[in-house]
Amino acid sequence: MSGMIACCGLVCSSCPSFLATQNDDDVARAKTAALYAEKFGLNFKPEEINCDGCLTTGGRQISYCRVCKIRECCIEKGLTNCASCAGAPCEDLLAFHKFSPEAKASFDALKK
Repeated sequence: MSGMIACCGLVCSSCPSFLATQNDDDVARAKTAALYAEKFGLNFKPEEINCDGCLTTGGRQISYCRVCKIRECCIEKGLTNCASCAGAPCEDLLAFHKFSPEAKASFDALKK
């Protein structure tokens, strides 16, 4: 698996938030905000769609990534993602994977 993989298994480098940010694309930010509202019931303003990826330190993360317990745990343990954690999957990761099957599929592929 290639690209930037978030702690939870999401592929940051194919995430619409990440891509809109890296391309500084306001149209993509607006489309992403609309997608998140429709698909997940999340209400972001287009200007809030800014993310440099889960693993960045000092960079921009979308609001839920900034406060993510999974990300915080990986950083504390010095891991690049949960697939390398002996205790994975934890309750937080299992709950997130119910919300995001894409992250679970990526996590499962990394765990192999």
